[in-house]
Amino acid sequence: MYAAPSSVSAPPPPYRPQAGGGRPYAAGAVPAGALPAGGRPQRAMGGGGRTLSGRIDLSGPQGTQLRTAIAAVHRICPEFHPVQVLRRSGRSVLIVGTTGRATAVAKCLLDHSPAWTERARQEIAAYRAFVRHRPPVRVPRLVAADPDNCTLVVERMAGRPAALQRHPVEAPPRADIKTVLQAVCRVNQWRPPAGLFGVPLDYAGRLNRYHELGLLTDRDTSDLQKLLHGLAHAAGRQGGQGQGQFCHGDALLSNFLLSPAGPVLLDWDHAGWYLPGYDLATLWTVLGEAPAARRRISRLAQAAGPAARDAFLVNLMLVLTREIRTCETAVQRMMRDPGPVLPGATGSPGEAQRLLLRRLHDDCGMARRAVRAAVGTR
Repeated sequence: MYAAPSSVSAPPPPYRPQAGGGRPYAAGAVPAGALPAGGRPQRAMGGGGRTLSGRIDLSGPQGTQLRTAIAAVHRICPEFHPVQVLRRSGRSVLIVGTTGRATAVAKCLLDHSPAWTERARQEIAAYRAFVRHRPPVRVPRLVAADPDNCTLVVERMAGRPAALQRHPVEAPPRADIKTVLQAVCRVNQWRPPAGLFGVPLDYAGRLNRYHELGLLTDRDTSDLQKLLHGLAHAAGRQGGQGQGQFCHGDALLSNFLLSPAGPVLLDWDHAGWYLPGYDLATLWTVLGEAPAARRRISRLAQAAGPAARDAFLVNLMLVLTREIRTCETAVQRMMRDPGPVLPGATGSPGEAQRLLLRRLHDDCGMARRAVRAAVGTR
């Protein structure tokens, strides 16, 4: 059990949930079912003046889960008054409520399997670290946390999301992309004290796993291993310094809230030390409809020289491969269970996922050629 030593207050403006579920921490959240029939999300509007309203349904089996989650929240934050469920999935539930005059969001884990428990505890550890060591971007303040029960309570932040979808179907405004890139660069330049954050990604292990699953060819694996070997050799020449970069680890546009007070970065369960350019690779992957932004990201990634370029390419191949795997799973699920066709919807069920999958394969081919060119120059 842990409580922040300072008072928590939420700044004025708003935020919303991610596509298909949503993020917890902002005001003015857009329900998942409020998207237009065509499937394209409209721009989130400011809702700083809204008051909380809603009713929590505690009936049935899901109500039992909610009662258990609320009881876990009350053990660490007795003044929390639940008002509305922002998102419920098989893994977690997000409940917005009040703590005195402030508005807060409780995040409770439902799936206590080892992998998800570890992720929840990593996020709690990150918010605890931010109490004493503030990152160079705005983050929700910690209200209370219990790593044993994987329960987290943070302030509800104001702002609108940079995007409602993981892969936006339309390019975000250039001003929004500029703000997001500036925030990412500030995070990547931060050097938190040693021991606060770990190394979330085992690069060699991830390469081998993707190769065994048939997602990477023999040549892909060999080329990426050569780049990793070169990066390790360069780090050795520098005495082991200079190759690690602190990254958010999940720099999706839906994890950024934009407000006049500055951008807010959410969901820190993947934060830690990576090869340089991991956050930039994530943004490059999801900005498929913004070629100008991709060119800017590529220039940023290569600005520090060949080693930074190679690290970015390794990260890019791994992120693209992960997204392809996730998208293929979604397409297969839709083929087995298409679901009802919404009134006014265009195209067959799963068509958007299939188009996204095709684009990801094209992007992966482009990254593969860049990796081979980089290997040829070593």
